[in-house]
Amino acid sequence: MDPDIVEKTKKTAQLYFKDVKDDRPYDLWRAFDKDFARDLSLFITGQVYAREKISHPTRQLITVAALTVLSRLEELRLHIQAALNVGCTPAEIAEVIFQTAIYGGVPATNSALKTLQSVLEEKGLWPLNQDSD
Repeated sequence: MDPDIVEKTKKTAQLYFKDVKDDRPYDLWRAFDKDFARDLSLFITGQVYAREKISHPTRQLITVAALTVLSRLEELRLHIQAALNVGCTPAEIAEVIFQTAIYGGVPATNSALKTLQSVLEEKGLWPLNQDSD
C-alpha cells in the first residue's frame, strides 16, 4: 500500500468530514467489508478528492450540484457539510443548488435546499443574514 495515498486519504478525509455527525459512507462500507472499505476510501478520498487540479471548494460545489440533480439527499447532506468545511459559504452552496433547477428540476432543487437548511440549522447558521431586496 502506497504510504503517500494513505496520508492523502487521511488528510483529505479530515479536511472534508471533520465534525460531521452523520454516518459516513466509509463506516457503512466497513461494516460489511473492511478491506473493500479501505480500497474505496483510498481511491475516492485519497486519489480523486485529493487531486489538486481544482480547488477543494470547487470540487465540493460540483459534488453538491451532481448530488442535487441525482436527488441523493443523504450523500448531499454529507457533502454540504464538506463544502462548508472547505470554505464554501451557504450563499455559494444555495446558488449552486438553484443552478441545478434547470437540469434536475425544481423538486430536486427544493429537496436540496431543505437539506441545506437542515445542515445550516444544525450548525447554528440559519436563518441566513440576507440584505433586504
